[in-house]
Amino acid sequence: MCKHGDIPSQEPAGQNRRGFLRNAALAGAGTAVAGAGASMLGATPAQAADQSGRPARRPAGTWNPDPAALQFTLAVMPDTQFLYWGSQDSVNRAPQEASFRYIIEHSSDPDANIVFMAHLGDLTEDADASSFQEVDKAFALLDEHGAAYSVLAGNHDVSGDDSRGDTPYLRTMGPQRFKRSKTFAGADATGYNTAHIFQAAGRSWLLLALDWRTTDQGYAWANEVIKAHPQMPVIVTSHDIVASPYDDNVFPYQSGDPENNAVLEANGQAAWDKLIKDNDQVFLTLNGHYWPPGRTTMQNTAGNDVHLHITNYQNRYFGGGGMIRLYHFDLVRNTIDVETINPWILEQEPEARTTLAAELAHVTGAVDNFSVPIDFMQRFAGFAPVPVRPARPAAEELVKGTLAYWRFDGQGAAGTSLSAGQTVRDLSGKGNDLTVVSVPGTAADALTWSADHHPDQPGHASLKFVGGRNPVHGTYLTTAAKAPLNTETFRSGYTIETFVSMPLDWDAGNNGWAALLTRRGSAGAAGKQGKNTDPDEPVVQFAISNNGREPQFNHYPLNDTYPTTNWGHGLVELKWWHLAVVNDGRLTKLYVEGAPVVDNPNRVSVGLTSLGLPWLLGGHEYAGAIDIVFLGNIGDTRIVNRPLSHSEFLTAK
Repeated sequence: MCKHGDIPSQEPAGQNRRGFLRNAALAGAGTAVAGAGASMLGATPAQAADQSGRPARRPAGTWNPDPAALQFTLAVMPDTQFLYWGSQDSVNRAPQEASFRYIIEHSSDPDANIVFMAHLGDLTEDADASSFQEVDKAFALLDEHGAAYSVLAGNHDVSGDDSRGDTPYLRTMGPQRFKRSKTFAGADATGYNTAHIFQAAGRSWLLLALDWRTTDQGYAWANEVIKAHPQMPVIVTSHDIVASPYDDNVFPYQSGDPENNAVLEANGQAAWDKLIKDNDQVFLTLNGHYWPPGRTTMQNTAGNDVHLHITNYQNRYFGGGGMIRLYHFDLVRNTIDVETINPWILEQEPEARTTLAAELAHVTGAVDNFSVPIDFMQRFAGFAPVPVRPARPAAEELVKGTLAYWRFDGQGAAGTSLSAGQTVRDLSGKGNDLTVVSVPGTAADALTWSADHHPDQPGHASLKFVGGRNPVHGTYLTTAAKAPLNTETFRSGYTIETFVSMPLDWDAGNNGWAALLTRRGSAGAAGKQGKNTDPDEPVVQFAISNNGREPQFNHYPLNDTYPTTNWGHGLVELKWWHLAVVNDGRLTKLYVEGAPVVDNPNRVSVGLTSLGLPWLLGGHEYAGAIDIVFLGNIGDTRIVNRPLSHSEFLTAK
């Protein structure tokens, strides 16, 4: 690294949601890179698989990341120059080798799943051939284990731009080093700019490692590489892109806004203008060179975020001691969690660490440990759109025992209203049709057809309810007075499924305890009494509570006088949720997105009590009267007279 105004070392001239991931497998590493002088080394072989189809596991300590896991880690190593000053007889490979061992060992750790390591340049202090001989020995550790990594030249490794020609760096760390690498995807004609493709989360990710001073020829090559891999997310690494302008003398370097404390330097501006801003695939850039660490977010030409990060610890104890930054990608949580550690120090016994070493084992400042929220599916949609799961015919969802199946596609234009008395047919053929009912005084558009739906819902539509209490208002649906479903008691078990989404203006006081599904008839009228019994509540209610929008299935079974209640966790607004209640004839379990909730009582509850009264969709009664109507969207809803397995749910593949 070289701070502002530092003189570069002088070298003689001439020297990458379930549905998203399911469909995200894209072009592999074998796609040829266009551009004059580009060198491609071929495709990335797939890992051997066992009979389960999972990659075969090798013993811990070997390079063995899981390319399908939805969580993976990119390890980043900034400037290690102070460890390699061969011309001054000052070399210490131990810290870097400790980091390399950590990276190798944690590639096979499912909690880490390190898939790739990117070095950010300034491998040496003096660019001397003797220094690169030692660097070569350290990196041999990665090579021996088949680890996937990239390197690039910093200003202390080379001088001038990427047209400089032969150097000790190029002879040691040039393209020839990667001839056996499964992730190496090619180099430009100079050898100073390289491309790498690694597999993670079921797709291919492209990483470009660019020289510290890239020429127009280099950028042209990089643009061609991206063009040749049009569906891959791209990470750009270089030595000098952004810098942190705030005071680097403040320990622990937490001055300024930690989320927006970096700015483009001249070289970074060139990279932005010539490569990054017009390539929507580039979502993250990483560089060293400057200190202290920092980051910022900029919008590209497409209006999408590009995260630009600087990490460098060479000004800290022992020149950073081979510090690494771990970018933990979580494509389930849509987050990149970042942490900064020093494996060399972590290898030392805690009581043996000096005070300075202890401070560097984990660096926990706001610019060192942080999270980056990123909706991967949405961010990558512009270049790698996920195919929408097509609607499935209703006939395919009529599993054995289906008593009612209501869905809302093909019956009305999105945004148009349903009127009182209108019918929504029961597609099971069992005669449990629904009729629209409005609370007196309700607006005409309180119930409308909607095209919004859960991504795994068979029908691509829903009903949008605009209801509430205070005063009671809204439109709901009901089965007919003599519908067969009204008298069904489900002694052998049942499954009730529905899809739900709630808007941002959902309010606990006005909308809490609104029901998705209710069986009319009060507990008191059914002769129920005992603990937790409310004689005025309905005998069955599938509702959203007023406490954090928790789903609740409260029902009075046939075998007891008081209710069984299943509780789920809080459901966030503006997200679709699949809810399922399954009773196997004895126990009742509530599932959210296919996962059982924590509050599933372990008590026998046989069947559902019935007074022969109708079921309500979107309406709730209390003391025999409608007291609230739902606010939000309800999608496909199905009732089956037996317990279903996950493979039979409406979300099943």
